[in-house]
Amino acid sequence: MSQTAHASRRRFLETTVFGSTAAALLPRVTTAGVLTSAPLPPQVSSFELDEFTIPELQQAMKAGKYTSRAIAEQYLARIDGIDKQGPAINSIIELNPEALRIADDLDQERKAGHWRGPLHGIPILIKDNIDTADKMMTTAGSLALVGSKPSIDSTVARKLRAAGAIILGKTNLSEWANIRSSHSTSGWSGRGGLTKNPYALDRNACGSSSGSGAAVAANLCTVAIGTETDGSIVCPASANGVVGIKPTVGLVSRAGIIPISHSQDGAGPIARSLADAALVLGALTGEDPRDSATSAAGANALADYSRFLDPGGLRGARLGVARKYFGFSENVDALMATALDAMKRAGASLIDPADIASFGKFDDSELELFMYELKADLNRYLSQLGPMARVHSLKEIIDFNDSNQQSEMPYFGQDLFIKSEAKGPLSEKGYLDALEKNHRLARTEGIDALMEEFQLDAIVAPTAGPACLTDLLNGDHFTGGSSNAAAVAGYPNINVPAGFVDGMPVGISFFGRAWTEPKLIKLAYAFEQTVKARKPPKFLPTLSLNSRG
Repeated sequence: MSQTAHASRRRFLETTVFGSTAAALLPRVTTAGVLTSAPLPPQVSSFELDEFTIPELQQAMKAGKYTSRAIAEQYLARIDGIDKQGPAINSIIELNPEALRIADDLDQERKAGHWRGPLHGIPILIKDNIDTADKMMTTAGSLALVGSKPSIDSTVARKLRAAGAIILGKTNLSEWANIRSSHSTSGWSGRGGLTKNPYALDRNACGSSSGSGAAVAANLCTVAIGTETDGSIVCPASANGVVGIKPTVGLVSRAGIIPISHSQDGAGPIARSLADAALVLGALTGEDPRDSATSAAGANALADYSRFLDPGGLRGARLGVARKYFGFSENVDALMATALDAMKRAGASLIDPADIASFGKFDDSELELFMYELKADLNRYLSQLGPMARVHSLKEIIDFNDSNQQSEMPYFGQDLFIKSEAKGPLSEKGYLDALEKNHRLARTEGIDALMEEFQLDAIVAPTAGPACLTDLLNGDHFTGGSSNAAAVAGYPNINVPAGFVDGMPVGISFFGRAWTEPKLIKLAYAFEQTVKARKPPKFLPTLSLNSRG
């Protein structure tokens, strides 16, 4: 099967598929065209905290240059200036009205000598499918859940608060994490509208954590939290030129997160640097009685991943190049060639090709599993909502959408919701067969078998292509990507910026066996420090490309 055909079959997923040496190693790829004159970008004021990292903010607060409140105020002003006005990225669906009060409390704690750790006073945005028991709603972008305010925090929100983070607001997303329709447009929700890519405003921010990726790229926060079932952290991270960590299923609790699939759902950080992402990941991990999957984490749930940030981490590493995930774009292949060369120069050994034997064989069973688990898991979540919620079952959501087609379904429908509603219980043979097939092909006969055969430390592949033009009429048309094997297996995956193709960022993925986050962070950080590919966006209205002459 060709990569194009493979990507076409995967349209149901969140993304539908889904230093001087460094400068010489990673040139901008312009084989298919060159940037020419384009409409001038909207005026964007300079930002004092532009590209600041968590350690830099902590050092500034320690020195008395900033307070938590002052930092939060600057990010809120930045949001007002470019998310709601100017280029109007539209990445944030709701702001936390208590953010400044929380910042003041954290400043008082610091003055009293109580410092909670590296996230103390750091503004973070979270995706609008993550429960918060505060004055904000949790809606998954759907008008059907407007007014829904959960009675308790999600475990992710609770852990962030305990670590001293300021939950500044919630990010827009592909509605219902992009599981409503097989013809959806990523980054659009009935409640939030369309999130734009800050590198070129007419291009897609990818999904379903579109707002989280775009907000981090545009410096609207230090770090954001996304969720992924297949591609929804790593694809927006790639499309927006930032880092994304999709953890092993069970490393981070999903309790209080609007679900799709308990077999594949997970939450993780999106950040401008792997160091920041690692700090946040450590704050999120641990066993949780509200999520049985976390009981398997055991000693693998670490509180500190920053000790694995080794700039020399590629030396002696054995990396498998999953070539079947290449070939969907000549330009991406050219960029990947420079990235692979950078890894070799940094001391890695490449096993090329190192393809997953079961590639393409679990697409249909993945969708089958989603249709079963979506109904069961979403009904369980909705049944626990209070009377403020308008809907308490998948069937009621379908009915709500049918009654509000103009506002909820102006561009695409809900065929996947309807298919899911028709499914029976998780005891049915169809579900059990799909679950067994997925785990056997993606784990035992997939990632595990490949890594054992070649004694690999990780597998690498392009995360996705450069962001496509947003097309509300026809839906997403992504060309390729590599998220599915790690997603179906429930294994970790890290996206790191690899460079640019005609002005648009493209990332590379490092994925491997369960609970290997420390090893993947070490490898991905060494690559990040070797190539230093991250560049802030310029908020171009569009890209103007010359065709080949």
